[in-house]
Amino acid sequence: MKKDFSHIRDQQPAMVDVGLKNDTQRTAIAKSLIQLPSEMKEHIKDGEIKTLKGPVFQTAIIAGIQAAKRTYELIPLCHQLNLNKVDIQIQLATPLLVEITCEARCTGKTGVEMEALTAVSICALTIYDMCKSIDKSIIIEKIKLLSKKGGKKNYKR
Repeated sequence: MKKDFSHIRDQQPAMVDVGLKNDTQRTAIAKSLIQLPSEMKEHIKDGEIKTLKGPVFQTAIIAGIQAAKRTYELIPLCHQLNLNKVDIQIQLATPLLVEITCEARCTGKTGVEMEALTAVSICALTIYDMCKSIDKSIIIEKIKLLSKKGGKKNYKR
């Protein structure tokens, strides 16, 4: 069975009409990885990178939360959501591999996948921005949706 794109109607871009949908609990979890270059090793202490601009991971968490709240302004056909929760965790999976996870929640008519994905993306970009003066070979990779609940279909990677 061929699936259709939800944001196209009569061969034109269109915002999905969610007006007749029921409000349900929506949750999405997204993840991103950042590979830091070896030059960063000496700057990592106690699971954080401290700079004159401030603690990198803490700053990235704030940026990610702001991004999740403003996703509808960044992605043209996204609905504005009243988020109930945006929880971002940043940790070192290995000494130079940063793992960012975001859980976003709302009660609404549409999902929060884009908010979770936007949050981890902006967290990663913030880390890059704050660390690029040391080495620009930082790699942002594997931005992906891990799971979503609520609505018609649940998803788990």
